[in-house]
Amino acid sequence: MRLGLISLGCDKNTVDSERLLAELVGHGAERTSPADAEVILVNTCGFIDAAKEESIETLIEAGRLKRDGSCRGVVAVGCMVERYRDELEEALPEVDLLLGLRDLDRLVPELRARGLLNTPTPAGGVHPGERIPVASRHVRYLKVSEGCDHGCAFCAIPLWRGKHRSFELERLVAETQRLEAQGAVEVNLVAQDLAHWGRERRDGTDIATLVQALLRETSIPWFRLLYIYSAGLREPLVELMASEARLLSYIDMPIQHASDTVLYRMRRPERAATLRTKMAWLRDAIPGLTLRTTVLVGFPGETDVEFRELVDFLDEVSFDRLGAFAFSPQDGTRAAAMEENYVPAGVARERLEEVLEVQRAVSGERLAAEVGRERTAIVDGPAGADDPVLGLLYGEGAPGAAQVGRVESQADDVDGATVLFGAEGLAPGSLVRVGIERAADFDLAGRVREVIREAPTRAAATAPLAAAGRGLPVLGLDSAWGR
Repeated sequence: MRLGLISLGCDKNTVDSERLLAELVGHGAERTSPADAEVILVNTCGFIDAAKEESIETLIEAGRLKRDGSCRGVVAVGCMVERYRDELEEALPEVDLLLGLRDLDRLVPELRARGLLNTPTPAGGVHPGERIPVASRHVRYLKVSEGCDHGCAFCAIPLWRGKHRSFELERLVAETQRLEAQGAVEVNLVAQDLAHWGRERRDGTDIATLVQALLRETSIPWFRLLYIYSAGLREPLVELMASEARLLSYIDMPIQHASDTVLYRMRRPERAATLRTKMAWLRDAIPGLTLRTTVLVGFPGETDVEFRELVDFLDEVSFDRLGAFAFSPQDGTRAAAMEENYVPAGVARERLEEVLEVQRAVSGERLAAEVGRERTAIVDGPAGADDPVLGLLYGEGAPGAAQVGRVESQADDVDGATVLFGAEGLAPGSLVRVGIERAADFDLAGRVREVIREAPTRAAATAPLAAAGRGLPVLGLDSAWGR
């Protein structure tokens, strides 16, 4: 079976897609482009309206390929299917199979039953729990838990993915060892809230325990923490980040708002004073800390005064990185029932644009201060002549061929990039010291002064289980979704 995989949505979805890809390759599938595929598999996202629209448009395009090309079957899986299966079955008859998060163990049997997967499983196929990268090999994501216990009024994730369940430490260590064997240089820990990992054990085990085990049992040079509530940040983790160079001084801490009245209506655990205190402590305790956050504007009932409280807070505390989005109602959430208090869409868009402009100024000022400094960077790949980052930094006068990478304070895909001159011939995943020469609002450029570590050459994604992690329990499709 020639398989075209399209993974949409968040990094946690990417992990799910990599497991699905490994499972199907292990049963004889061969990955190809959607245009050449016999089966197109779309891992959908339903987090906000824009994500739903992208998922539906992708499925419609897959249906067109089935009608006009070699595709014989379209499969939709993931979050949006979990929540809207009946509606999708009626609206998209071109989709042959819809499987929600709780039904993914049926994928291979269903494909076989439909005659879409009939190649015998090769001897020594992909080990259960193996993951095949859907994008880069050197930047990978480790999902440490599933589900969420927070009751945020705007979020439907607990309705799709259920209550929080931590994956076992031994399994996560083994999975990370396999990622390293595939060539991972940067591993990003992800969950709905990393701070909740291990809480079920009630024996003092926490996210710091897991990070220590990953550092001890692998030699991966960069670990990064994404998605951790400020309420869950405790001294052991902060002390570890302050002392361990391989755990990057980077925290992604979503606050969503800074008006106490909005935070109350959102059912968020923090308040503005607590957030101020926590951020001051973190910046004092962790040298060179990068703080990223996410905010939501236009929540039902948000007044001009409440929005100004958010803007003033962002201007005061100056997050290094920020993502923002406008409220869109999610079926089944408390906020969706607040229809009489919805903020007009035009007002929400204006507020979103203002927040992004505030952050643009903050980021531009912070990155301008980087010029003249030396930083460690990871090489992500070559920069094309028409790369927009080159244009922003140099116009049409870029001094020769370049690679694109990121310094330690730039997370993959969300924080801008660093243009690297003098990195010719270095493979993605190489680590270098770079002297920063230019800065834009969100991007940097500089020249390589030293190669710290060349990229590993051993990255056989479809090989049997590597020696690293052999004999330890693994995550298969069943346990990957917490069953």
